Amino acid sequence: MNILTLNAGSNSLKFEIVAAEAGSRGSEDQPTFGSSVVAGAYDNIGKEHSAFTLLENKQTWHREEIEIRDHGHATKLLFDWIEHGGAADKGVRGFADIDRVGHRVVHGADRFSRPARITDQVVREIEDLEDLAPLHNASALKVIRAAQAKIGSRLPMIAVFDTFFHQTIPQKAALYPLPLDVARRHRIRRYGFHGISHRYMMIRYAQITGRSIARLNLITLHLEGGSSATAIQNGASVDTSMGFTPLEGLMMGTRCGDIDPAIVTYLMRKENMDSSGVEKFLNKECGLLAVSGLSADTRELQQHLSDPSVNLALNMFAYRVRKYIGAYLAVLGGADAIILGGGIGENTPVVRERIFEGFDWCGAVLDRQRNSDTVDREAPITTPESSIQVWVIPAQEGLMMAKDVVDYDDRSDR
Repeated sequence: MNILTLNAGSNSLKFEIVAAEAGSRGSEDQPTFGSSVVAGAYDNIGKEHSAFTLLENKQTWHREEIEIRDHGHATKLLFDWIEHGGAADKGVRGFADIDRVGHRVVHGADRFSRPARITDQVVREIEDLEDLAPLHNASALKVIRAAQAKIGSRLPMIAVFDTFFHQTIPQKAALYPLPLDVARRHRIRRYGFHGISHRYMMIRYAQITGRSIARLNLITLHLEGGSSATAIQNGASVDTSMGFTPLEGLMMGTRCGDIDPAIVTYLMRKENMDSSGVEKFLNKECGLLAVSGLSADTRELQQHLSDPSVNLALNMFAYRVRKYIGAYLAVLGGADAIILGGGIGENTPVVRERIFEGFDWCGAVLDRQRNSDTVDREAPITTPESSIQVWVIPAQEGLMMAKDVVDYDDRSDR
């Protein structure tokens, strides 16, 4: 089966066609992933210098600047590209060679505990959750509607939710210290995000090491423009740094992460911001970009380490990751391994070194040579003698989504 996966971000649309064998699920600990046929992205949607890129092993081999008005337009461009043989040299001559489409949806709240086939009712429910993740669910809905307009009901389309992996988080970690009736009325709780990535890293580590998922205690770190940490106990998420929205937790590219909540109302008074203004500010104008004054991208920041503001930004980022690792080691009572994925986790050794410098106390002893040699590939970056191994495992959200889409036949909708 060829599965087309669509991953809508706030300003991007990533896509991947994955070849997966139907009915080849594998065991619980050794599931079968497909292989990537073609991957790419539409970036800077609605902005200047928007572009279409094609990737191989996450490296750009083709890039062209084109006008991309919005996510719906990006979807139409992609579907036209597929239909007109853009991937023909990879064996996908058009939609006749696509079997199913998978859509990443950031927020499923407590309504979706597993992937769901997209129907008008499911679309309405995703739309109803838009106020919980306005920067992401709205983009996913535009992609879904554009896909429906283009292919109708010719192909099954499955929504894969970032939140469902975290539904195992116990109430003591999921609830905020608010009046319970208020929290229930407004659905306020820790939902967690990046579940597709955290789950992939867990499964892939079990495959690499031959361990049983049900016996694994891990800390997984998805570090890129949006970053999060997850504590996994016996194969289940028991805590995660992102909460009610993707704004909570680690310092990120343009998001502030954890701050004193009084800062929100203080800024509203002092900067004359309304609620939408302060929300945009905390999501789009803070984090690495704000502190460095240069960029939200660590690939660019590491070229300017002599700049004190850049150094401060990277040190703040690393420090906050260290704090969450320490907290989750306490939650889990230790860990079998710590796993890093996402763009920063996979290809920025200088940041990894700042995170794990001096972690000998817990048995995770950084091997500097291994760390510097490990870029965009699976490998440990600690010494062989370390009692807690730190691994880099590149996140493969497209493969994880494709697996869920292929497996969907054996699931009830909710």
